[in-house]
Amino acid sequence: MKNMLQQYFPMIRTKEELMSEIKKSSVLSREFYSWKPEARKEFIDFCTGAKGVKMMYDFISKEILNPEVVPERVDELLSLLLGQEVHVKDVLPNDGTRIADESALVIMDIVVELQDKSIVNLEVQKIGYKFPGARSACYSADLLMRQYKKVRSKRKKKFNYNDIKDVYTIVLFEQSPGAFHEFPDDYLHQFHQCSNTGLKLNLLQKYLFVPLDIFLDSLQYKDIKIQNRLDAWLAFLGSDDPEIIIDIIERYPDFKEMYQQVYDICRNIEEVMGMFSKELLEMDRNTVELMIDEMQDEIKQQKEVIEEKDTIIQKNEAELKEKDEALQQKDSELQEMQQKMKELQEQLEQL
Repeated sequence: MKNMLQQYFPMIRTKEELMSEIKKSSVLSREFYSWKPEARKEFIDFCTGAKGVKMMYDFISKEILNPEVVPERVDELLSLLLGQEVHVKDVLPNDGTRIADESALVIMDIVVELQDKSIVNLEVQKIGYKFPGARSACYSADLLMRQYKKVRSKRKKKFNYNDIKDVYTIVLFEQSPGAFHEFPDDYLHQFHQCSNTGLKLNLLQKYLFVPLDIFLDSLQYKDIKIQNRLDAWLAFLGSDDPEIIIDIIERYPDFKEMYQQVYDICRNIEEVMGMFSKELLEMDRNTVELMIDEMQDEIKQQKEVIEEKDTIIQKNEAELKEKDEALQQKDSELQEMQQKMKELQEQLEQL
C-alpha cells in the first residue's frame, strides 16, 4: 500500500525495494549497517516517503537553492524574507567570511549581490551557534568591508560613500539557540541600528534571524495553518511531516517540482548514502564540539562560583582573625586587670 507521499511522487521506492538494492551491494550494506539504528531509520524514512525530506541536508539544499542554476527560487525566497522584491545579479565567493572550524554547523551559506548592488548573506544552520548576534555582526562587518574595498578599487577617485549599499545577513536555524525560545510566538526577528533620538541614518547593516523550529512548532502544536508563500517556503525548508508537505503542494503546486527533484536525487542510492554518511560524521563532530563548548562554559561558571566562594571565605577568615585578635587583646586586658585587683587586695590585707 502506498504511503501519503508515494501517492504524489510515484518515483519513491518502497522500503522493500530500497533494502533489496542495499543488500545487493556489499559496499552499500557495510555502509548502511555501520550507522546507528536511528540514522538507518531516518535514511529509510526519507527515501521511502514515510517521512518527507527536509532541505536541512547539505547535498539537498545546494541542489534546490543553487543561485547559479535556479536564481528565480533564491529571488523569491529573499524577496519574501526581506519584504521587498529583489533579484540576484551575481553570486559572490564567501571565502574569508567563515571561520574554518565553524563551517561544519552551516548547512548552506550563499552570498549574493542584488541588482541594486546590496549584498545578502543567506545562511542555514543545523545547530545554532553560541553568540549568534556577535558572530553575525562580525561576518556582516567583513562583507561590508569587502564591498567597500571592491567599490573603492573600481571607482577610484570617483568613489563616494553613497556607492556602498546595504548588507543583509539572514540566518535560518533548524535548532535555534536558547535565547530565541524566550519568544515562542515569534519566528522573524529583524534587527537594524537606530539612534536614541530618532535621527535617521542608514548604517547599512541589517539582520534577519529565523528560528525554523519555533515556526514549525506553531504549525504542529498551535494548529496554525500555512497562510502565505513565506510560510510555505519556511515549512518547505524545515519540515519532514508528510501532512505539511502535502498541504504545501496543494496550496502552491509549483513546490511539487522541487520535492520531485529531491526524490529524483534519492533514487541514486549509492550517491545519497555517501552524502548522508558524510553528514552523519559532520553531525557527530558538531555534537562533540557543542558538548565541549557547553562543558567549557559550565566549568567556567563553576570556577567563577568557586572563586566567589573563596573570596567570601577569605573575607570571613579575615574577619574571624580580626575578632580573634580583639578577643585576645581583651583577654590580655582582663588578666592585667585581675592582676592589679589581686595586688590591691593584698595591700588592703596588710593594712
